[in-house]
Amino acid sequence: MSDDVLTIQAMQKSFGGLMVIDDVSFSVRRGSRTALIGPNGAGKTTVFNLLSGVYQVDGGSIDLDGTDITHAEAHDRVVHGMSRSFQNIRLMPHLSTVENVMLGQQATARSLSELLYPLGLIAKNRWRKEAEEALADAGIGTYPGEVVANLPYGIQKRIEVVRAMVAKPKLLLLDEPAAGLNRVETGKLHELLERVHASGVTLLVVEHDMHFVRTLCDYVIVLNFGIKIFEGSPDDVQKDAEVLKAYLGTDEEEARKGVGHAS
Repeated sequence: MSDDVLTIQAMQKSFGGLMVIDDVSFSVRRGSRTALIGPNGAGKTTVFNLLSGVYQVDGGSIDLDGTDITHAEAHDRVVHGMSRSFQNIRLMPHLSTVENVMLGQQATARSLSELLYPLGLIAKNRWRKEAEEALADAGIGTYPGEVVANLPYGIQKRIEVVRAMVAKPKLLLLDEPAAGLNRVETGKLHELLERVHASGVTLLVVEHDMHFVRTLCDYVIVLNFGIKIFEGSPDDVQKDAEVLKAYLGTDEEEARKGVGHAS
């Protein structure tokens, strides 16, 4: 078994002739908590969309735990062990909490009847039981029948993580999970992700909140204008001259403050 759960080689992507991801290569170590950071427009979410199959790469390769998924369909990437959350919440607001979580189990479906479980046609089923247990484990088991639209934003963010987790991923991609959360909500999310990681799941996180990154992640990769400019520890990233310049120009003292306290 390789030490790396994800390996990207020479990834490229263009839109309308504009190169937005340019020859990006990096690996994510199995069991790590890796952050993918960079200024606005650096290409972080585009990388996530390429990894999860929302977009197809123009060049390069993506290997997930020994399987080439470069041109795999999004559903197949989930089957092979990749799951993700989105920058903007993509829960179904008219469905209940447990029904939203059950939607994340569709990649594990063994039959056509199981695909219908989230519709509530079969009241008692394996998926519902697993979804309720997953919500309880995440500390949000008091809301299983509540319509998602009626719940606070911070709880919705955590529900989205639970939905991603019920697909039983090896690698969980989190796109700005702390965005829009207050201090208490961020703390609850941090606790949940620590439990997720302790269960054996590797985390790859896009996030602007550097305090969140420093307390959660053990490795950092930095993009700027679609190019990888740094990878290393959260402490070292604040000392790298190219990273400081990318964030706030050439004033190193101010840039250091920006990388250390970006939100």
